Amino acid sequence: MTPPPLLLAAHGTRDAAGVAAFEALAARVADRARRDGIEVAGGFIELSEPPLRDAVATLAGTSPRIVAVPLMLVAAGHAKGDIPAALAREQARRPGVSFTYARTLGPHPALIELLDTRIAAAAGDTPPAVLVVGRGSTDPDANADVVKTARLLWEGRDYPLAETAFVSLARPDVAEGLERCRLLGARRIVVARYFLFPGVLPDRVAEQAAEYAAAHPELDVAVAGVLGDCDEIAALVLERYREGLSGDIRMNCDMCVYRIALPGFEDRVGEPQHPHDHPHDHVHGYA
Repeated sequence: MTPPPLLLAAHGTRDAAGVAAFEALAARVADRARRDGIEVAGGFIELSEPPLRDAVATLAGTSPRIVAVPLMLVAAGHAKGDIPAALAREQARRPGVSFTYARTLGPHPALIELLDTRIAAAAGDTPPAVLVVGRGSTDPDANADVVKTARLLWEGRDYPLAETAFVSLARPDVAEGLERCRLLGARRIVVARYFLFPGVLPDRVAEQAAEYAAAHPELDVAVAGVLGDCDEIAALVLERYREGLSGDIRMNCDMCVYRIALPGFEDRVGEPQHPHDHPHDHVHGYA
């Protein structure tokens, strides 16, 4: 029996290098999946081509069931609202097609090992202090997963310290995170960009780190590469696909802002998702 196809769902970027990295990862996943007879297609919900609806159209002709894996490191608004809304629109357009939605990629041991590898490439032989920088979100649970990742990275390794910062929507920002490292005694710091692909926000992290370093010449501040297209992430994508296929998705909803009255977010409990409109859905509604 032919297994259901795999849909890779990404947000999108205006950065050509980011689109190229997504395409390279999609090709890598497809090459691995082909061994098991799994067809793969991927698309973006906005900003980049191809749109997600084109990828769905490619796969819908092969199977009535599609397993969608969000290429997101944490479950924030895009993973919780925008991609599910896009899939709902596609299901309305194609009533005979159903979607199984897998969980986001992180936190996961493979991602933590990749962060460690990227840090080592930027730092050399002596373990540095580390500042893990995530995208940032208005969803506290998503931000907490970045903090958790930083802590798990620190555990069992020789880093003097591991702090967390965000490039947008949450604090501390990059400069505040670096300042905290300095005040804690760090003189060698590697900024670990917790991003899958190159893009505007990872570039901004590097720019802000460079600005801070220029103002503090006594410090040695380096910036690690993003996680990028690699075998480890391709294997993780297929792991999430298989979880979705078996129904063993295991999402942690204990601290979800839409289920639990977290301080300052009480009004979100039970609130319907309101994903914003995306340019790739040019026709409003389900037409």
